[in-house]
Amino acid sequence: MSDITLGIIGSGQLGSLLCQAAKKLNVKTVVISDDEQGPAQNYSNEFIHSKYDDESKIKEFIDKVDIVTFEFENIPVDILNKIDLEKKVLPKPGINKIIQNRKLEKTFINDLGIKTTDWAFIEQAGDIGKNKNLLPGILKSNTLGYDGHGQFVLNSLDDIKKDWCFTADYILEKRVSLKKEISVVITRYLNGETYIYEPIENVHKDQILNHSKIPADINKEIFTKAQNNAKIISEKLDYVGTMCVEYFIDQGDNLLVNEIAPRVHNSGHLTINAFNISQFENHIRAVCGFKKEEVKKIANAEMRNILGSEIQDYRKRTFNSNEYFFDYEKKIIKEKRKMGHFTILKR
Repeated sequence: MSDITLGIIGSGQLGSLLCQAAKKLNVKTVVISDDEQGPAQNYSNEFIHSKYDDESKIKEFIDKVDIVTFEFENIPVDILNKIDLEKKVLPKPGINKIIQNRKLEKTFINDLGIKTTDWAFIEQAGDIGKNKNLLPGILKSNTLGYDGHGQFVLNSLDDIKKDWCFTADYILEKRVSLKKEISVVITRYLNGETYIYEPIENVHKDQILNHSKIPADINKEIFTKAQNNAKIISEKLDYVGTMCVEYFIDQGDNLLVNEIAPRVHNSGHLTINAFNISQFENHIRAVCGFKKEEVKKIANAEMRNILGSEIQDYRKRTFNSNEYFFDYEKKIIKEKRKMGHFTILKR
């Protein structure tokens, strides 16, 4: 074992894949999670089941680790700040304060001169009427929400439901005439060096990622701009670790940031097999202060998410040498739940 013990907050599939990458680098892992059945415990050296506001369990976690990272961004920032006082949290907790709030996130991006969809901050139903120019659009909860949760399609003012209670803030985004979606995964190291994976083309169904592929079918200008924007964002955030910038490309070939994920990302799963160093290994290297290694692409690839009961079919299949099946070993099968993924390398 190396002399570093990494603490990971969260025990889902991203936590599992981080633990596996850490093991490869001889880094010990301690996972803390409020999900008693979280699959990352199958791969971590130690697992602590706890609510994230349980101070005694958090203290136990802190005492066992040298550095802390996380697999999802919706952890209360004050808890991350408390941990950071004793053990360094990377990426920095302040980044989550921006990313957890769509208004702050979009303002941050726009202030860098980087385009997003047109949007407005919505505090009450009347604010939608004042921003009719954004219809048809999508009303999104300003905080929390992922994989389509907390989102409402508004084609006209008639779609505003009378029983909606505006106790929360929202943003209204203008619907994009979408040509395609891409993402860029980037790792930034403690010394400011970066590795930027090539843009990944993504297809969503029911607001959940269905499949991803490289190379993305985009022109050179968009390829370069997508990577450059990700680099600018990571530098401005003084980011350490792997992050992902998700983009829309509209029919006019405008590149628009959809959102930033301050963590390893579902669309980057294909990097496990398509590159010699995956997004997960690069994240471990960065947060643990290891030096950047040369990253080489092995093959083009396509990754498909396996949702719900589809996993049962995959568990019975046999695979070719260029096919890789990942079972997240989740005990409960639910419709639209990410149960695994499947990657095909294309030489």
